[in-house]
Amino acid sequence: MTDTSSDLQKYGVPFYGAGWVPYNHIKSKLASQEKIEEDKKEEKDPTPSNDDEITTPLNYVVLAGGGGEGRSGIPNAIVVSHVNFTSNSLSDQPVVKHETGSDLPYRMTVHPHGDGIICAFQQSCRLFEWKESNGNEAHKLGVKVSEKVLIQLEDVGQQLALTFNSEGSVLAVGGEDGSLRVFKWPSMKIVLNEAQAHSSVKNLDFSCDGKFLVSLGSGLCRIWDVTSSKVVASLAKGNDEVFAFCRFSQINDKNPHLYIAAVTDYGGSILTYNTTTWKRIRSSRVVREAISAFNVSSDGKFLAVGTVGGDLFIIDSANMRVQMMVKKAHLGLVTALTFSPDSRALVSASLDSSARLTPIKDKTSSGGMTWMIILMVLLAIAVYFMKEKGIIP
Repeated sequence: MTDTSSDLQKYGVPFYGAGWVPYNHIKSKLASQEKIEEDKKEEKDPTPSNDDEITTPLNYVVLAGGGGEGRSGIPNAIVVSHVNFTSNSLSDQPVVKHETGSDLPYRMTVHPHGDGIICAFQQSCRLFEWKESNGNEAHKLGVKVSEKVLIQLEDVGQQLALTFNSEGSVLAVGGEDGSLRVFKWPSMKIVLNEAQAHSSVKNLDFSCDGKFLVSLGSGLCRIWDVTSSKVVASLAKGNDEVFAFCRFSQINDKNPHLYIAAVTDYGGSILTYNTTTWKRIRSSRVVREAISAFNVSSDGKFLAVGTVGGDLFIIDSANMRVQMMVKKAHLGLVTALTFSPDSRALVSASLDSSARLTPIKDKTSSGGMTWMIILMVLLAIAVYFMKEKGIIP
């Protein structure tokens, strides 16, 4: 159950957010921009095309955080790390380290189709775009401040939750003051503007089909119909529960679930809800400590939980049993968790300035193979004894 194969790197920045980089989409966008530039120069300086070059798929994770305002000497920055699945490791040095001055990127969300990263600072939100960088021969990825100013998110105070829907066509933002704003992307046309959705919005998530948005406060969870901008359900906490995180199951099957990670007097629990009736199906205590980070894998098979003590747990969503555990994965509390798009690995981040890559071991398939081997051994033993007793020639 305990895993020791994960890889830890420290980058000198206390992290508050993490997300997987949609590199294939970014590469296509950058290639399109480069082609436009090349077409303009083609008549003057014809050069051979590199379109047919074979390239190795690259994987990256982006992290954001810092030391905040003041003279601590700890930078505020957006950090990009390369993920090597062959060695199951993160790069020992960042591919990108874009410092943001005295502004702390306290929350972040990554556009799923490569439009950039939105970071929430103390008073406003800012868009950062991907760029091609020539500073590294192996890694051409860079980050820059976008020329596009998110006017609708200027001087709105600290935002605690930001998320795109799976198509990247809708953006939801929740504030420390309890406000909830939903926009069309990239037009930033307002879809929903609720000044007091909660006393404070702690977490947000879209359903896989984009039809619903879940918003979370400490004691109340609301389900919004994105099209009508109306509340379709309100889920209240139990007596000893404090809601912490919310996630829809990411597979678009016939029976998707809504998960709420809650802190109780006895540790951390995951509450499961039916997304048709919005009734609670079960409540499962999964850890003894308070949950400080939570996420769901892309295929819906696994739930990831990080604790205030720095432990990491991978949970089988089918039976709510711990599949893997990394004790003291971080020295500080776990602040962010992000699964790879293919659900083969998890990246966790912490206030101790570390990021960890943990490969996911699917014990369901390995368990099936183990039973097959046992069955074959038992069959061989049975045949041996039957031959010894002359039952079979």
